[in-house]
Amino acid sequence: MIRRTLLVALALCGMGLAPCRGQDTLREEADRLAALLIWHPGSVVAEIGAGKGQLTLAAAQHVGSAGKVYSTELDPQALAQLEELATTKKNILVVKAAEADTSLPPACCDSIFMRLVYHHLTKPSAIGTSLFRSLKPGGRLAVIDEEPRKGSAIPDGVPKNRVGHGVPKNILIQELVSAGFEVESVPSDWPHDEFHQMYCVVFRKTKTQR
Repeated sequence: MIRRTLLVALALCGMGLAPCRGQDTLREEADRLAALLIWHPGSVVAEIGAGKGQLTLAAAQHVGSAGKVYSTELDPQALAQLEELATTKKNILVVKAAEADTSLPPACCDSIFMRLVYHHLTKPSAIGTSLFRSLKPGGRLAVIDEEPRKGSAIPDGVPKNRVGHGVPKNILIQELVSAGFEVESVPSDWPHDEFHQMYCVVFRKTKTQR
């Protein structure tokens, strides 16, 4: 019980919902995602590359007990942390992702989001197709990422058109439009910090599923 209580406290801290310093940006992003992706009680949402699960927990609180949040990860340690988090919130389902597949069920989600994950994808075309298939018709995808940092190294295995640690917004849009998505909005003034030139693009699945 003590371990579970500590885990929830740490997750709330990461969201900026507990008295922690330097988490205002993450809290603001969660609030903006809730509005952009129209989270409401009963929504089915997925976070790709959830890490410690701070935003997964935020989504779970928005969709309530009638909703569901799929939380995906590749890293075994992160998966273990997410599994522990899921014991505290019954509407969180943890999914082990693959390099070229989200591992989400077809047409399962009203919305999907990822934060600072896309620029690490080694198979972005395959993941784009998987994301498209995992959304319900009319579903939304929000991708939060950063422009490549000047002089930074491209992560191992990712396409060279990233030109650094990050992904140019125009490249991200081009790749996901090629997967079948349409751009719905590009919110201005996305929260950022001194290390990341952040942006968000919201896509919508408006075509017949591939």
